[in-house]
Amino acid sequence: MTKLRDLQHRVVTTGQRYIGNPILGRLPIQTLLETTGRKSGQPRITPIGGRRSGDSFWLVSEFGEKSQYIRNIQADSRVRLRIRGRWYSGTAHLVHGDDPRARLRELLRANSAVVRAVGTELLTVRIDLD
Repeated sequence: MTKLRDLQHRVVTTGQRYIGNPILGRLPIQTLLETTGRKSGQPRITPIGGRRSGDSFWLVSEFGEKSQYIRNIQADSRVRLRIRGRWYSGTAHLVHGDDPRARLRELLRANSAVVRAVGTELLTVRIDLD
């Protein structure tokens, strides 16, 4: 099962990196997460799905701690989010005790369906907005 999950991770992330992210990142309505590269120190932008709830933004990472943006958050939790064309600063927190499948039911349907379909290690993330 591990080999199948590793293959799934490689296939999905390759598709996201070269096809999905370049297209989605250009859409003005797409929510974007900006992290600081843990090795390069350069800004790294990732299209994400999630939902704002008060002064927090919630999302579920489909590959958990294997996701590059999660690794960047572990190195530096300060992030920026573009929500509906406006940038917000905040601090990201990995919420290991949360039920990511239950959280997906509260988030946007289309994105949640994709995360459930391709995800192998779901992880909830809360971003506290400044």
